[in-house]
Amino acid sequence: MDTSTDRAQILVTAGSKHGATLEIAERIGETLQRHGHQVEVTPAERVDDIDGYQVVVLGSAVYAGHWVASAREVADMIANSATSPTTWIFSSGPIGDPPKPEEEAVDVTEVIASTTARDHRVFSGKIDKSSLSFAERAILVAVRAPEGDFRDWDDIENWANEIARQLAKEDVKS
Repeated sequence: MDTSTDRAQILVTAGSKHGATLEIAERIGETLQRHGHQVEVTPAERVDDIDGYQVVVLGSAVYAGHWVASAREVADMIANSATSPTTWIFSSGPIGDPPKPEEEAVDVTEVIASTTARDHRVFSGKIDKSSLSFAERAILVAVRAPEGDFRDWDDIENWANEIARQLAKEDVKS
């Protein structure tokens, strides 16, 4: 018996300037699918409507302490939704070992409050200087940011597994 139709319809979306944060969203979506959920993974800039989703996992890359505009727009959709989907959020941005900066994105407190997010996680990010503009590379040099992929895929999958366990415990269905 296919139980996927009995599970929550989930939107996993992320605002991602260079693709690394969207890759995190894709991994979260894959993990939730392994738990039998119906999952759609979509870049935040392509999300027009959240109606029909019981659950939204929203993420954003963090630049200069702020979420990208497309992720903030999806957060506004959640905040203004008549259906109030169950929401989890994540931020991606700290780089290095240990990850810097250690503080949260400046505007994440407002996003948590407006979406009534159940949890917010900060995942380390990825810097590929070859994909950056001249201005972005100059900023990285000025702040001495290291290049590399600092994402912890086990941590990301563990968080997605936690979400799936919470949904199963609450028996969230579409």
